[in-house]
Parts: sequence; structure tokens; C-alpha cells
Amino acid sequence: MVTIVDYGLGNLGSIQNMLRYLGHDSQIASRKQEIESAEKLILPGIGSFDFGISQLLKREMVEVLNYKVLDQKKPILGICLGVQLMTRGSEEGDLKGLSWFEADTIQFNFTGYKGKLSIPHMGWNFIEKRKVSKLNQNMHDQSKFYFVHSFHLKPDDPADVLYETHYGYDFAVGLEKDNILGCQFHPEKSHKYGMRLLDNFVKNY
Repeated sequence: MVTIVDYGLGNLGSIQNMLRYLGHDSQIASRKQEIESAEKLILPGIGSFDFGISQLLKREMVEVLNYKVLDQKKPILGICLGVQLMTRGSEEGDLKGLSWFEADTIQFNFTGYKGKLSIPHMGWNFIEKRKVSKLNQNMHDQSKFYFVHSFHLKPDDPADVLYETHYGYDFAVGLEKDNILGCQFHPEKSHKYGMRLLDNFVKNY
């Protein structure tokens, strides 16, 4: 059973539908009590960093998530804003993040780039795998995923980088540290590539 954390932001139905298609049971948890029994978690999210953190705090989910992830070591996958919330904070806002990764969320900076790139970064991009992971099992080397974001991940430790992509410059779009995983892109919108990633998360962690 996969528990999808509902804090008022994210494509919850799309994620649940894809998991159902893959044959995996899931539940959407909007109360902290529903998270307490979780064995595997997905933290989705769309929107601003500060609003996301404030919603987790408002629903009293931060403490229980810290317990499940840091103490019980339950596997969790952050998606889009979800993985950004796992960093120390964002240039988009002022509130402190969950700090599960030694990383920051920063704004795109195309200074010196000869050309014009729009923000948000929106559309399909190929990703580059940066380390061996159970999340990559049977994943095609030319996998591409759907992105919608104006800020991106900047981790301190290259060993935490699972995926990178290129938009003006190379940057991390996937992180993994022990039981904590996250992707900047949307697997629930990425057809067969997203199906493979979500299937690997459920089966391998």
C-alpha cells in the first residue's frame, strides 16, 4: 500500500490512477493519523514553496513525516514541489524546508546564456542517470519526462544526485539518499517512462 500525502497541492488523482493501472494499491492521506501507519509514501506538489510548507505545518504533518522518514526509514518519493520541500529552503520564499537533503532550491539563472529561454521550464526533457539505483531498474537510457517548474534543485553532495537534465545548463532533477528519493519532473504525466519509475519505486523499496 502506497500512501499519497494530501496537503492541498498536487496531482493526487493522476498519481493514484497510474498506480492503479500498474496494479498497486494506494490511499490518499489528508490527516496526520493516516500517515502514521504508512509503509511507503509519495509526497507530490504543485505551487509555491512557502505555501506548501505552510500547508504541511497547518495540517500538523511535518512531525509525523519526520518520524516516518527519518526514524522509521520508510521510503518516500517527492514529486515536483514535493522534492523541493525536502531541501533546506527555496529562493522562492522565506520558510525553512524539511531539510532531508543537504540542498537548496534555487531560481533559474541564465546569465551569460546566448539565447532566450522561457520560465517556467515546461515540456519534455531527456534525463541523464548519475548513479545506479533501484529506481532505474529496466529504465531506458533515453528516458524522457514532463517538467513544469521555475526553480530547481542545487544539492551540496554530488553523491545525492540521481538524475540531471539540461535547460540552459545542466542541473539536478532527481535526488536519492537512503530511503529518501525525489524527482523534479512529473512521472504521473510522463506516460511509459513515468510508469516504469513509479513501478520501480513501489516494487523495489
